[in-house]
Amino acid sequence: MTESAIKTVKPNLRDPVHLLAFGFGSGLAPKGPGTAGSLLALLLYVPLSSLSLPVYLAFTVAATVLGVWICGKCSSDLGVHDHGGIVWDEFAGLWITLIAAPAGWLWPVLGFVLFRILDILKPWPIKWADAKVDGGLGIMLDDVLAGIMAALCLQAIWILTTGSPQ
Repeated sequence: MTESAIKTVKPNLRDPVHLLAFGFGSGLAPKGPGTAGSLLALLLYVPLSSLSLPVYLAFTVAATVLGVWICGKCSSDLGVHDHGGIVWDEFAGLWITLIAAPAGWLWPVLGFVLFRILDILKPWPIKWADAKVDGGLGIMLDDVLAGIMAALCLQAIWILTTGSPQ
C-alpha cells in the first residue's frame, strides 16, 4: 500500500482499541503524529509523576504489554502495519523514558526531546527492531528501546550535571 493510500485509512475512534492506539486522537495530527502523541503522553505524565515509583513502574509495564496487543489489533483492523497514526507506542516509550526522572519541569521536557530524537533517528538497535520485528511487538519494540536509551541518557545527564545518582 502506498503512503498516500495508508493516510486514507482511518481508525474508528468509537472503538476503544483504535482510540487508545491513536492516542485519544493525537495520532490523527496531519503533521508529526508521533510528536503529537508524545506531547499528549507528556501531558499525561504530569499526574502520573505523582505516583510512587513502584506504581508508576507497574502502570508503565502494563501500558507497554497491553500496547503490544492494542497496536497489533488496530494494525490488523486497518490492514496497515505500523500506521503512522498509531501512537500508543510513543506513549509507552515516553513513559519509559521518564521512569525515575528527576523532579522539576526541565527533566521531563529533556526526556521528551531525547526520546523524540532517538525515535526519529533510530540508531541501532532501534532501527533493527523497527525493520525486523513484525506485529504489535514490532510496533512497540522500537519505541520501548528508544525509551530505554533516552532514560539512560537522561540519567547520565543528571549524574554529569549533579555529580551523583539520584
